[in-house]
Amino acid sequence: MKKRPLLSFTVCWVIGSAAGCLFSGYKLLIYTAGCLLLLAICAVSGRSGWKISVMLGLSLVAATLYWEWNEGRNVSLLPLAFGQSTAELNESYVTAEGQIVSPVERDGDRVDFTVKLSRMGLDRKKVEGELIAVQITLQAESEIAVAAGWKRGDRVAVQGELKQPGEARNFGGFDYRAYLLTQRIHWLLKGEGTASVQAVPPDSWGLSSILRWNDDVRAALGAGMDRLFREPHAGYMKGLVLGLQDDLDEETFKQFSQLGLTHILAISGMHVAVVVGVILFILRRLHFTRETALTVTIVLIPIYVLLSGAGPSIVRAGIMSMIALLAARFGILKDGMNILAAAALMMLVWNPYLLLSVSFQLSFLVTAGLMVYVPLVNPLLCRLPRWLSSTVSVTLVAQLVSFPLTVYYFNQFSLLSFAANLLFVPFITFLVLPLGTAALLLGRFWQAGAGVLAHAAELMNDATFSAVGWMNGFSGGVLIWSSPSLLWICSYYGLLYGILYAMKRRAEARLAPQVMEDETKPLTKLDQPQDSRGRRVRDAGIWSGAGGNLQPTPFQMPESMRWSGPSALLCAVGLALLLYRGYHSEQLGGAGAISYLDVGQGDSILITTPGGAHILVDGGGTVSFGKKEAWRVRRSPFEVGAKTLLPLLKQRGIHRLDAIILTHGDQDHAGGLQAVLEGMPVSALLFNGTLAKGDSYSKLMNTALAAGVRLYPVQQGQALAPDDKTELMFLWPDPHKAGEAKLPEVEDQNHKSVAFRLEMNGRSFLFTGDMDKAAEEAILLDVKKAGAIQGGPIDVLKVAHHGSKTATGADWLEFWNPGAAVISAGVNNLYGHPNGDVLRRLADSSTAVYRTDLQGEIQMEVRREGIAVRHKLEPETEMQE
Repeated sequence: MKKRPLLSFTVCWVIGSAAGCLFSGYKLLIYTAGCLLLLAICAVSGRSGWKISVMLGLSLVAATLYWEWNEGRNVSLLPLAFGQSTAELNESYVTAEGQIVSPVERDGDRVDFTVKLSRMGLDRKKVEGELIAVQITLQAESEIAVAAGWKRGDRVAVQGELKQPGEARNFGGFDYRAYLLTQRIHWLLKGEGTASVQAVPPDSWGLSSILRWNDDVRAALGAGMDRLFREPHAGYMKGLVLGLQDDLDEETFKQFSQLGLTHILAISGMHVAVVVGVILFILRRLHFTRETALTVTIVLIPIYVLLSGAGPSIVRAGIMSMIALLAARFGILKDGMNILAAAALMMLVWNPYLLLSVSFQLSFLVTAGLMVYVPLVNPLLCRLPRWLSSTVSVTLVAQLVSFPLTVYYFNQFSLLSFAANLLFVPFITFLVLPLGTAALLLGRFWQAGAGVLAHAAELMNDATFSAVGWMNGFSGGVLIWSSPSLLWICSYYGLLYGILYAMKRRAEARLAPQVMEDETKPLTKLDQPQDSRGRRVRDAGIWSGAGGNLQPTPFQMPESMRWSGPSALLCAVGLALLLYRGYHSEQLGGAGAISYLDVGQGDSILITTPGGAHILVDGGGTVSFGKKEAWRVRRSPFEVGAKTLLPLLKQRGIHRLDAIILTHGDQDHAGGLQAVLEGMPVSALLFNGTLAKGDSYSKLMNTALAAGVRLYPVQQGQALAPDDKTELMFLWPDPHKAGEAKLPEVEDQNHKSVAFRLEMNGRSFLFTGDMDKAAEEAILLDVKKAGAIQGGPIDVLKVAHHGSKTATGADWLEFWNPGAAVISAGVNNLYGHPNGDVLRRLADSSTAVYRTDLQGEIQMEVRREGIAVRHKLEPETEMQE
């Protein structure tokens, strides 16, 4: 604390901001009081002076109050201005006036930008300063040119529908509303066509004009990359050199992401270091004085930060570089941790919500980790050549430090990540990046020479892409992790430091020369031992004693070395247990769990048995109506499987699916499974024994076969027992006709939906897919004839076909007599699901109804004592006792 007061001040500021973010009310007071008490204890014990403790306490309290003050101001002005509630304003048609304050971005048929409002409504009420996210859907290809004329700084009037951003509808899902809140945005304004926007360029010079010019320069540089490089190289090089990731090939990003290489594709401290080094090298070769070269470089850094997009990591690197260069210029503040602390403090004072940015967290944490852990690792690699040991230590520490945040936010980690970073980061940083930058700059003057450099860079890129694809081909290389807790993350860093510190002390103790007791005494005065003939013995051994014959002294192990081994072992065991606990995080304590996921207008249900087996019933899917025109296609369109389902499964730490049950081949049940099969190991796929029409269904089955997934057509009368407390009894579809050699192609998949009864911990659940009344009647008839399948009552019924009127007849409900029913349907869906008659039949049978369109994800914890139910959008309840 005493040696680095600025660092301590910033740490307390971060702690205070985190407290304001995580807690409120009396919990916040208790947390703050506890932190202040710890500071007082440090002062009393002498670890820090009272002045320093008071300063740090003020930092903590000031940060907490500053966060709360910003939270209090981060509210929408519109309800107060219009005298209406948020619900009343939602989905109202309005006209908004203001200024564009962000780059205008187009993706397919959608244009996005942010407007700082000045007035809104027919009576033009003043709403000065409110930020609003505008989304314009283009209606014709000719409108692309019109939208291209909109730029930052333009005064605009936009007509459209005012909507609240969507919130997370699944536990652990992405919360778009909370994300926009960190950008101080509370509303979306959705317009149709360019006719809904009237834009006028600014009539005066200001900050927006500088940013407008910066956007134009970035766009021009991006166009230069497009002229020099072919796809996918152009999008890749724009991300690498300019930080423009809009045109980055999705498959390339996926391959890099799997190996933990996405930081290469974003402008970061690595890029700033290269640029600063190149500028200083050039200026010194031009015979600039040291002071002048440093000053010029400091001036150029902000320009590079702006041209690179000014993301949190590049801003951090830019501020640190400027402070470090100023320190070198004036010989002050040379400590790296203090420079890092100063950059963090400046950014958090400017915008406290940066604390929640993944980029901000990774950038500062990895930088701090390199400063703390690299000196501990270096002595362990002393036997390697210096150039290799420095590269290995930096890469290893960066991987170790970023690991907890990587698994927290992205829920996966590649075992080959270290090797990939060790190989590709230097190659791309010192070869591809300079070549691409040189080609871009040379292209302004000499197109032919720039083309040669671009071609050389493309050859290197091809080698990189091939190597990345080859490394991703190793099965089992990617481990899936659930998101750990804050306590787990802190424990990880503490144990890691303990291991490396103890190993460093042990390595240093082995390398240090042993001190001799009489090493300062002249050897000429010492009597050396003689042999039997009186000759002096020449020996290289270690001798002790004075004034007589010296005797060998046994090696004495230093105290630090004696305890370093057991300490390192103890910390290593603790870290191993921590990692094991983090990897195997799901502990149900003998209970089962059923999660009815909210995937919009579709079905997806995750079953976890008491024995730990994971079964996914359907995968939802994004339904498309007809083929889109080429200009309307978006670079990364929303797809339920890739954007919702697979991230949820990973976030919950599911390493493998023991089975997928595909009830039928309709897109709203099967579409999302493509991403699941590509992104997660699956043991078996159970389906209805028929083939559905369409390329997507064929691709799904071929993907399953290529991945080695076992395919099982199921039919009435079959059973599956994942463990001794769980059994699935299949009720439908009916058995295939004898003599059928091939799987039949069936257009009406609903009638052939897989239906099964699940018995878990003595509780009964019925799953029905999209089965129709004809299938319900056939099942009831078979039951009455054979009596093989017992009827109700059951605990929970999954209502067929999203509550459509084509299913869930009165006889069906009477036979099963469910205690509760779950309806999976999309919010404001076009089909009118659930049907009013179905809801009335459920009400008449006294069945409790849960709906994903109203309550989001519905989770049920299944024990013999009862079923505990909780919903994402409502508090948890007890369904049964």
